[in-house]
Amino acid sequence: MRAAGRVVAQTLAELREAVAVGTTPADLDRIAARRIAESGATPSFLGYHGYPATVCTSVNDVVVHGIPDDRPLRDGDVISIDCGAVLDGWHGDAAITVGVGSVAAPVRALVAACEAALAAGIAVMAPSARLSDIGAAVQGSVEAAGPYGILTDFTGHGIGRAMHEAPIVPNYRTRRRGPRLDPGVVLAVEPMITLGSPEVTVDQDGWTVRTEDASWAAHVEHTVAVTPDGPWVLTALDSEEPGTR
Repeated sequence: MRAAGRVVAQTLAELREAVAVGTTPADLDRIAARRIAESGATPSFLGYHGYPATVCTSVNDVVVHGIPDDRPLRDGDVISIDCGAVLDGWHGDAAITVGVGSVAAPVRALVAACEAALAAGIAVMAPSARLSDIGAAVQGSVEAAGPYGILTDFTGHGIGRAMHEAPIVPNYRTRRRGPRLDPGVVLAVEPMITLGSPEVTVDQDGWTVRTEDASWAAHVEHTVAVTPDGPWVLTALDSEEPGTR
């Protein structure tokens, strides 16, 4: 899974560099398809339940599952890019949110809050923890950062031989503690937050999830393994297994 995760990390790094005023989401999709193929992997998303592209590109008020199109990115936009790859039967899944050109301060703060929430959720993934500790950490981090909306309709998930496996990984506090995070458990942790309401709608294409109040959103994600020595981020560019140094 680390090998698959590295493909995803390298692809997202290239896509981050390619985001610019005038670039289209379809351009980014073509870059991702080439990078994944050159790595000897295949896209996890393409054809998944009929999804028509290699990556998801969600711009401004689109939170997740945006389909790449030919509309050029504009100065001040924000785009979330979700990428999955499968290599030798194992999946990796991660997402980034990137500002385009000169981005307004509230939007920059939104992205920073989402990234901090992801880091907080990952930090608690030790063998002594429970699944619910992740959501509690994510929500606590978001609440400390500002009055942001936290999506409850969409969550993280288990991942391995399939892209989506049990359990679901909420980004909010729950009364159920959930299973222990035993060594070997691998989860995709992915906070999704908005500048306004967390309520969302789905477009007629059946995929594009956007905020009901048109507020802008951020989405970040990593695939993370629980080890005896703590969390191992499998979709980071440089990430050694804990305890190997």
